Amino acid sequence: MKRYRRFSAAGILLPAVMFFGQQVAAQVVRIAEMNTRQIQALNLQKTVVLIPGGILEEHGPYLPSYTDGYAIDAYTQDLAKAIVARPGWTVVLFPQIPLGNDPANTIGGKRVFPGSYPVRMATLRAIYMDLANELGEQGFRWIFLVHNHGAPNHHKALNQASDYFHDVYGGTMVHLFGLKPVFLCCGIEDKMFSTKEREEEGFTVHAGADEQSQILFLHPELVPPDYRTADSLTGKNFADLVRIAKVDGWPGYFGAPRLASAAMGAQGFALSSQKLKEMALQILDGLDYRKIPRYADEMDPLDVAGEKAELEYEQALEKQELDWLKTNKIQ
Repeated sequence: MKRYRRFSAAGILLPAVMFFGQQVAAQVVRIAEMNTRQIQALNLQKTVVLIPGGILEEHGPYLPSYTDGYAIDAYTQDLAKAIVARPGWTVVLFPQIPLGNDPANTIGGKRVFPGSYPVRMATLRAIYMDLANELGEQGFRWIFLVHNHGAPNHHKALNQASDYFHDVYGGTMVHLFGLKPVFLCCGIEDKMFSTKEREEEGFTVHAGADEQSQILFLHPELVPPDYRTADSLTGKNFADLVRIAKVDGWPGYFGAPRLASAAMGAQGFALSSQKLKEMALQILDGLDYRKIPRYADEMDPLDVAGEKAELEYEQALEKQELDWLKTNKIQ
């Protein structure tokens, strides 16, 4: 899900695969395949760790629950190629972490929904802080998190873990899609839709024509053909989306998936990926990412209220877990 995010344009062809092929330059290495000597031989001043994320989140009846993960994998591949195109640089690729916080079903106050399997915000933050500790203690200096899920609390968890790495270890860890210029790029619907189509798509933050197009481009085999007859659920603002999502039987999406196309997905991916790469390379060149506005710092008041309610729900779950541990005398 990408709250307040629009997909974008300029064609590009990518293999619809989940992992790097063997033909990719040797400068892109997988941490899972490296031994201790290989890791110790890295020039950490010119090594970038890429940690791709993902979330199992319902995307309605016309998209897979790992929609974000498939896109993130493709973005990570493209970013890795851009980094190692610079002489002397190496990318160390971590396995995808299929965990995220606050799926779109919570917009309507639906805490349980088929296809959504989130972790608490505190859990997500702890995972990335733990990784920051291990990477920091081993001397890594550059870490980019690639995770385009849009929930503000999700963004905050990754931003906070990144700031922790900077403050404690003096390195640079950046949640790239958390930066406003990256997350809000690039308005593909405005570029490709007619006025009537744009009105039908409306204000959408989840599983609309943009994400439907994205998966039609990256993984068409995962899209059922009846998306073309999907009912449109059009909203004009976030308040409309809350109203739509609260309805019994809400199918799990907003907007007009029926208007999607692989061509739109290709152009949208290209522009978004280009912005992602530009930002990452500028940071490697010395740009202070802390001076760039973060998406999660600006939220619709209704979204703020929803995030607060979600945190309260998560705190109740945490108490349930801790009470069980205490009852069973488990430290």
